[in-house]
Amino acid sequence: MFETLAALLFAHALADFLLQPAAMAAAKRRPVMLAAHGGVVLATALLASGSLHPALLVLTVLHMATDYAKARLPARFATFLADQALHLATLAAIAATAPAIWAGGLWSGMTALPPLYALLAGAIIAIRAGGFAIGQLMQPWADQIALDGLPGGGRAIGHLERGLIFLMVLGGMAEGIGFLIAAKSVLRFGTVREEAKLSEYVIIGTLASFAWALVTAFATLALLAHLAPLGIPDFTP
Repeated sequence: MFETLAALLFAHALADFLLQPAAMAAAKRRPVMLAAHGGVVLATALLASGSLHPALLVLTVLHMATDYAKARLPARFATFLADQALHLATLAAIAATAPAIWAGGLWSGMTALPPLYALLAGAIIAIRAGGFAIGQLMQPWADQIALDGLPGGGRAIGHLERGLIFLMVLGGMAEGIGFLIAAKSVLRFGTVREEAKLSEYVIIGTLASFAWALVTAFATLALLAHLAPLGIPDFTP
């Protein structure tokens, strides 16, 4: 079951966060765009699992139905969370009811592949999906803040900090996160000390970003515990 879940989770992360252009995501009210995204979802599930199991078609239909409903709701943080929660619940349900998807697939003999899928899916969700989530969370306040930094600089910082946190937790160096918080606080201090709104904006965004990365990292560790070991040594001495 967990091998199937890892493969489907990796396929989902690819389809939703790496292979879905912004134009496609914004136009899923149109049947053609929704069908195109559904095609990507099905293709990634087929390739990741190496299987032609009919449950993957069911997965695709349920994914499209969820996206159809989401496209008719406001683009908010709560909507994003609800959408992803439904997708994850669908993945878990398919993996539980059709656990043989992986065992009957072309890649079933490659025991290192499911944990690698879990690791890559966790990284994509921590870094890329986290960017979308935090962006939507902060959107209600974004118009009230004057940001004069580099174009896309805040997004890049967020990606880097979530990536570092993900690596620290999986490498057994979670205590290093405190150093990351301290370093960011020092670097941001001169920018926000005289502007209350900007200070609060940065604090909320930073804490949300850190929390997203931590939850994703520990969830990834929980999934990896049920899979074959990858053989990656611990970072700690």
